[in-house]
Amino acid sequence: MEIESRLFFLISAVIIAFVIVFLIPIGLWFQAKVSGVRITIIDLLFMKWRKVPPALIVNSMISLAKGGVVCKRDELEAHYLAGGDIQKVTDSLIQSKTFGRKLSFKEAAQMDLANKKPT
Repeated sequence: MEIESRLFFLISAVIIAFVIVFLIPIGLWFQAKVSGVRITIIDLLFMKWRKVPPALIVNSMISLAKGGVVCKRDELEAHYLAGGDIQKVTDSLIQSKTFGRKLSFKEAAQMDLANKKPT
């Protein structure tokens, strides 16, 4: 009986370690936290399940925050899932802020999607 409980503990520990290392990008969460971007580990996990690259979203959120642009994670994810180019929209928003022009995320996303050709 004791061997079975040790075996169960060992298997559980291996599964938990696998989940922590491969499914939850803790390093990315820490990077966002240090940069002042608010995102939860659960958000990162859900991004992976929705096939949205967490690194792309978090890096864009960090760039936008450092550029003084307010943008929500949900907006970036929705734009990615719509087939948009997150990096292009991020760059456009930061440039418009730098040049003193007012450009909303919705406008930048619409311009990006308007330039896409239907497949």
